Amino acid sequence: MPADPVPSSTATAELLPLALSRPHEALDRARDLLAGDPPPLAASMARQAIGIVLREFGDIDAAVAELEAAGRLAHQAGCAEREADVQATLGVALAFAGRTTAGRAALDAAVQRSTGPLNGRILLRRGGVLLILGHHHDALADLNNAVTALRAAGDAIWEARARSERATCNLALGSITKAATDLARAEELFNATGQELESADAIVHRGVLALRIGDLPAALLCFDQAAERFDRLGTPDPSLSIERCAALLAAGLPQDALTEAHTALDRLDRIHGQPVKKAELLLTAANCALAARRPADALGHAADATDLFGRQHRHWWRAHARLVKVRAQLATGTTDAALLREAEECARELAALSSPDLSLGHLIAGRLALALGDTARANGHLATAARGRRRGPALSRAAAWLAEALRAEAGHDSARLMRACRRGLRVLDQHRATLGSSELRAQASAHGAELAALGQRHALRLDRPRLLLSWSERWRATALAVPAVRPPDDERLQAELAAIRALTSRLAQARAKGLPTAHLSAEQLRLERAARARALHAHGHDHRHHHAHAHEDAAAPGVDIDALLDEVADDRLLELVDVDGHLHVLVCGSGTVRRHRAGRTEEAARHVDLARFSLSRLAHGRSTLSPAELLAQLETIGHTLQRVLLGDAAQHLGDRHVAIVPPGRLHAVPWALLPSLRHRAVSVAPSARSWLRARRTSAPAHGRVVLVRGPGLASQGAEVREVTAGYAAPVVLGEGSATVGRILRAMDGARLTHVAAHGTFRADSPLFSALRVDDGPLTVYDLERLTRAPHQVILSSCDSGLTAATGADELLGLASSLIQLGTTAIVAGVVLVNDLAAVPLMVALHRRLRTGAGLATALRDARLDTAGDPVATATGWSFTCLGAG
Repeated sequence: MPADPVPSSTATAELLPLALSRPHEALDRARDLLAGDPPPLAASMARQAIGIVLREFGDIDAAVAELEAAGRLAHQAGCAEREADVQATLGVALAFAGRTTAGRAALDAAVQRSTGPLNGRILLRRGGVLLILGHHHDALADLNNAVTALRAAGDAIWEARARSERATCNLALGSITKAATDLARAEELFNATGQELESADAIVHRGVLALRIGDLPAALLCFDQAAERFDRLGTPDPSLSIERCAALLAAGLPQDALTEAHTALDRLDRIHGQPVKKAELLLTAANCALAARRPADALGHAADATDLFGRQHRHWWRAHARLVKVRAQLATGTTDAALLREAEECARELAALSSPDLSLGHLIAGRLALALGDTARANGHLATAARGRRRGPALSRAAAWLAEALRAEAGHDSARLMRACRRGLRVLDQHRATLGSSELRAQASAHGAELAALGQRHALRLDRPRLLLSWSERWRATALAVPAVRPPDDERLQAELAAIRALTSRLAQARAKGLPTAHLSAEQLRLERAARARALHAHGHDHRHHHAHAHEDAAAPGVDIDALLDEVADDRLLELVDVDGHLHVLVCGSGTVRRHRAGRTEEAARHVDLARFSLSRLAHGRSTLSPAELLAQLETIGHTLQRVLLGDAAQHLGDRHVAIVPPGRLHAVPWALLPSLRHRAVSVAPSARSWLRARRTSAPAHGRVVLVRGPGLASQGAEVREVTAGYAAPVVLGEGSATVGRILRAMDGARLTHVAAHGTFRADSPLFSALRVDDGPLTVYDLERLTRAPHQVILSSCDSGLTAATGADELLGLASSLIQLGTTAIVAGVVLVNDLAAVPLMVALHRRLRTGAGLATALRDARLDTAGDPVATATGWSFTCLGAG
């Protein structure tokens, strides 16, 4: 809520704004003032200041008592304005205490008793309460009147506050443009009146608006700018860190989010900040740690948050922190009777609070009971969790369908198991874009992964390779999309999604305060239905699809196996499937799908790391061994990798092109190192569906060739100079002209783009992976701005082929982003290559391309043409073709 008004007629007036800026100081000064037995007017202000502080600290009952005393003192002083002002503050506190009827009555009376600027300020507070309660149109009417009255009175500071609150209301109603206009004007007014702290807070609000509409780069920029302002003022804002964590989680950067939460907690401890904010930051950190797959850290933070919320008597918050604590314990591998009892107690608390996480609570309890072999108890919890599968928010329904699937698996009911898995995944498909917070999105990803794993395990038990392929693709189709970082083009859809996210945030606030949520819940469900219907008919990134195709894609994700086999023909497509830590290779070709067992996923990952390390040592001469000795080591590693990754499938590859679809964590394999693949044209795809789509995408008959040379290369981009003459009128950028803007304009819709530039793959923050060009980094966020992705891309001087598996097998990084945007094939390195050794390989690659060879075939031939010494051989093995070459 905005700060309460400041009467200018008394020295004690500064207590009121101090209550929100430096609450501990305000509390001490107000109590000191009361100890001196001040007159009623001053005592009223002191009591009001104490009430505001207690209200913000969450001690609502004590706050109400102080404010009632402040009201009596104001009446005793005979100051009608003071009495109306205190009555408005009391109304807010009563509403926060769950006494909404009394709170609204107090606010109504305060509005009736006030005039002029004070009336505008009280209308602002009443509008804020109505907004929290979900009465958006009534709130908007109050806030409109507040802005009008305060502007007419020349009360610039309070006009700015009213505009900030009205922006929140308009965002909840889907009026994005109006919200942005109000926030911009509020920031201007705060700057003009010297309100530096509130000006910084306005920037945070701009970031929240950007986050709600899905523009992650803009949101992160706003949060960075606000942080600089707060740092200059020496008043760090924990709420900013919580919002920034949400943005980082939405961007798929859980480790960055966890670091932000830790930094904020350290800062808060140093300044002895508000315990209420520390508890909220601890809960944020716990959720970030879970998303980052650090359950031990999550457990510590959740336990601390649970204790702190308990001491603050914040029952809703404590119950939800306790749920995170139980989830973290389960993630660490704890499955004992004590944890089951705690999960059951947590579920009872969530039921008493009418929490939307109740299904999740029973799901966790049911899972624990299954692990302990108590099937009857598990069935009870899972049945209770499953009741919500047909109604309520998307995440609750997904958790309920997962509970139904686990219950069916325990009961050996195959038909019900498959139906529950399909229905649960469909819920997640339809609602993924509308999920209102990154925490929900991360949980949705985890639920989807488990639903798909249940389907995979069932298909494996039945030994039906086609069904196993179908379920593997079913989840890849949902999970492999790079998170959207910019708003959708459809303005109405954008407004609906923004409104849903805003409502979800306000719904959480209302539940945390014990306020009625019926209006908010109903509005959330209405908007979700509208957004889902609109998204089903929206165009995707590929603008050549018609509405019917978009609807079909949204309604039935996965892959058409018959169409896939027709396209593969006598080639081979290998889909590597990880089921419970074991790899299975599905060999597709010649009209059939066959399954072969391979090694353990962990063993494969270790040998991939060893192969990449050895390739890098050979490429850069960082070893006491001779190049020939290193090459012999790599030969041995290649044979081991083939055994672990392919098993007997290596004997069934035919003699033609091979496409490989590995799990996310195995995308960095140097596939040419495997003996059975060394002399083949091999391409690697995130999913069979994406491979099929790329294969069906025709190359442009005519199109420009773009050749880019970045700074700082040992070879000085020599391959660019050498291949330029082979193309008619190529676009050549370098030596100052290779800027982000020019490169993006040239790449857009190009037939072939070759970028010789150093790059960075950030495993901790894959969306910040970048190529270094003349004016700085060219990031994944920049690539999202392309209208049409280039048809083929060659990245010759960095480990840009690397991707990171995040969440449920999602792939992020430069190359995978281009594939998602529509590029059909990419040649890139999976290790940091030797620039000089890459030059002859790239020249040979372009020579083969100009004869009409596909990218995978051209890479194979170039590799064989240039394998004259160990370094050249290792350089060839270090590159792979992604997509459908």
